[in-house]
Amino acid sequence: MITLLLAATLSAVAPADTSVTLHDVTVTGQQRHDYQMRTSQSTVQVSHDFLSNHFAGSLMQTLEGIPGVKAMAIGSGQSKPVIRGLGFNRLAVTEDGIKHEGQQWGDDHGLEIDQFAIDRAEVIKGPAALLYGSDAIGGVLNLFTNHIPTKPLSGSVQIFGRTNNEQIGLSAKIDGRKKSFFYRANVTLIDYADFRVPTDSIQYYSYWIKLKDRRMRNTAGCERDGSVMVGYQGYNFHTDLRISDSYSKSGFFANAHGLEVRLSSIDYDHSRRDIDLPYQWVNHLKVLSHSTWRNDVLSAELNLAYQYNVREEHSEPVSHGYMPQPDGSLERRFDKSTYTAGLLLRYELGRHVLQGGISGEHQHNRRKGWGFIIPDFETSSLGAFLMDRYTLRDNLIFNAGVRMDYTHTHIHSYQDWYTTPVDGTPVYQQRSASQRRHFTSLTWSAGVNYSLGAWVMKANIGKSFRVPIPKELGADGINYHIFRYEQGNSQLDAEESYQVDATVSWADERWEIEVEPYLNYFPNYIYLSPTPQYVEGLQLYHYTQARVLRYGLEAQATCKLDSHWQVHLQGEYLHARQQSGEKKGYTLPFSTPWSADGGVKYLFYHHGEGFVGLSAHAVGRQNEIVPPEKPTDGYWTLNLTAAKEFHLRGTTTLHVALHADNLLNRRYYDHTSYYRLIDVPEPGRNVAVKVGLEF
Repeated sequence: MITLLLAATLSAVAPADTSVTLHDVTVTGQQRHDYQMRTSQSTVQVSHDFLSNHFAGSLMQTLEGIPGVKAMAIGSGQSKPVIRGLGFNRLAVTEDGIKHEGQQWGDDHGLEIDQFAIDRAEVIKGPAALLYGSDAIGGVLNLFTNHIPTKPLSGSVQIFGRTNNEQIGLSAKIDGRKKSFFYRANVTLIDYADFRVPTDSIQYYSYWIKLKDRRMRNTAGCERDGSVMVGYQGYNFHTDLRISDSYSKSGFFANAHGLEVRLSSIDYDHSRRDIDLPYQWVNHLKVLSHSTWRNDVLSAELNLAYQYNVREEHSEPVSHGYMPQPDGSLERRFDKSTYTAGLLLRYELGRHVLQGGISGEHQHNRRKGWGFIIPDFETSSLGAFLMDRYTLRDNLIFNAGVRMDYTHTHIHSYQDWYTTPVDGTPVYQQRSASQRRHFTSLTWSAGVNYSLGAWVMKANIGKSFRVPIPKELGADGINYHIFRYEQGNSQLDAEESYQVDATVSWADERWEIEVEPYLNYFPNYIYLSPTPQYVEGLQLYHYTQARVLRYGLEAQATCKLDSHWQVHLQGEYLHARQQSGEKKGYTLPFSTPWSADGGVKYLFYHHGEGFVGLSAHAVGRQNEIVPPEKPTDGYWTLNLTAAKEFHLRGTTTLHVALHADNLLNRRYYDHTSYYRLIDVPEPGRNVAVKVGLEF
């Protein structure tokens, strides 16, 4: 995949002085007008205060209130980001200017990033391959953890928890600055139990499974994060080095890992905090170096990074098909190393701001264990872009750019370690053939920003791309945790996307209104297509390509009734249709239905700022399915958010935040959840509380 040259790019699109509140999301910028004119794409800046006050358990659940942004829950206290219905390798996640490279193709684990080390975030909705390369075909989630301290010594301690899975956690931070040198250190510890659902039993392929105390057995877990940063901030030169390590361990829902669990000797209901087989652990080590130099008209940035991601899946050694009972519990292990380098130049020439950059990345992945799903691989990529931002007038700005990328992927062959009879002869069956694929892509983008009084209008048109990942090219195995058998396709081409999107907003002292329509066309969309076939008891999905047309709309409105009361209404709609292929005329699997939110917020300022808000979240019935999918009923939930800060002695501040989901404990199914396939509803009532002390 292509490295993201983000840090320099963000300096061109993300100012940071004061803030304006927009639908509970704090948008960082000099003014709302100036912020909206920075880029022709739909972009939302999220401040540290918003992340703290709206803590909902995981990072993506905290950000889920942004229209077009969704958290795909995976049941173990974690979640993955989805923007306008696209996620996984169609969504780039970056940390301090470097693309986060884990095993993000995995559907059953979250981001290996410490959410309590994040100072602010930025969400870019829609294709952004021009500046960010492959994987940014659906959007970008930029995370920033490199805030420069201003005091000789400062820090914070936070205690938090959630009721549904009995999560408890502690996070601490300390930082300081002496003249031009600064430092920072973070540590986070989290532990959680099996989560609860509002049902006593579920159905797994016609088998009814009883749940003890309504808990999803063996979904407990823990997380351990730590990081340290040192840096130098001069007049024209800045450099910093950050080392972070993130470890998590979580159980897989036991009954989803094959029906043989009924014969297991493990007592899964012995303790709700046990992590028994099957389980996974993931560790992500990241070393980042960021350096900048600038004068009045020219700036240069250099980003270097090394990432090492290890993931292991363990399960009881049980024979499947022709595979005999293996030795040990290590079913799968993935070792992935990623080396990244990127250089970007920015030059101001009158009314023009020229940006150009070059980046390279190399990935090396090796597998172990007796189970197979993806082969060993290496991927190398190189990309370069050039962009011009031209200010015709203060209220009229144009931008255009072009990018070229080259990627080489080498996928290794793999044969089963056991024999399978073929025409009466035992053979070591090949799961993955050796292949070398080369991908070249030319992408472009153009946009315009125009403002007139209280109106701001933006439009952007462009082409994006995404290189097929090794899983899509060479997968061939059971993915128990999302209940299907997956088969790759070595003939896949690079995915392309053409998109037109626009933003129209209007604001005065009382009202803020924004509408964001978009149209997205894929000549060769890659997706896992469900089939009526079953392999080893699980439904077969295979990767294929089809022409796909997607269009949608996001809209939001906020009214400030007075200095204390605010009301808001927002909604989103997405329509997708396959224009070719075996499922022509159908939508895409796991398509998101329409949704809407409405609520009221009361702000108070006695002994420190605070607020309390009540909102209703409604989701429509999803009848647009891909057979053999089943429709999902609509639902609505009632939710509460509150936060308050108390100024103590000196500069010490106490923060309290509360977020309650599904107050009425309603039973409902999320159409994008894989647990829906085995009749598992979403978690019931869930209250998240965080208490923090800053000094």
